[in-house]
Amino acid sequence: MKCVQSMIILWGCILLLNYPVNAQNIDLSQERLKPVGVSMEIVNYQGPKSVKVIKSPEVKGPDQPTFVKVTGSDFKNGVIEAKILSNIAEDAPAMARGFIGITFRINKDNSKFEGMYLRPKNARSENQLRRNHSVQYFSYPGYSFRVLRKKSPGKYESYEDMSIGKWMKIKIEVHDARAKLFINDDEHPCLIVNDLKHGPNAHGAVGFWVDGGTEGYFRNLEIKPEI
Repeated sequence: MKCVQSMIILWGCILLLNYPVNAQNIDLSQERLKPVGVSMEIVNYQGPKSVKVIKSPEVKGPDQPTFVKVTGSDFKNGVIEAKILSNIAEDAPAMARGFIGITFRINKDNSKFEGMYLRPKNARSENQLRRNHSVQYFSYPGYSFRVLRKKSPGKYESYEDMSIGKWMKIKIEVHDARAKLFINDDEHPCLIVNDLKHGPNAHGAVGFWVDGGTEGYFRNLEIKPEI
């Protein structure tokens, strides 16, 4: 009986050591947020306070440092959760898909980071190939969606049902060189990346990311570091 009790305690300790604790509910105040390649404002949009983010027209090309950086965050491993919503901007180009997501492990000068984002408009397309491009991983610099799609077709993107103009929950679990993306409390991830390009030891800030033609909204950010 003592042996069984000891085993239960041991397994409990192991679970605690690997479970994200010290969750940080981030106050999305103007002072805490730094726009990088985007415009930003605090608004009330369909509910509680949120951060509105639009890519600056001066930034050319996809998958660039175009995010609102959460200063004071230093994330390596753990879980990032937020509510996000994207609309197609009135002046959006034809290629706009509602690009919106989360960047993480952003270094101090914003020259390196990892990112996972969504293309909500693709998810309801009648073109199956386009539907397969609903969810995307990229890494800056050097690993845009174009580079990854050419080198490893289908490996860094996938399908998940979603739509423009609706709030959804995004959750990213990160451990060393692996990241998993979950949408709307799904039990299973819609995308798994086993080789984050900046390696297992990278760390840095978290950011709210958008690309061209998107009017993006973010709220309820929670960061749970792995201890």
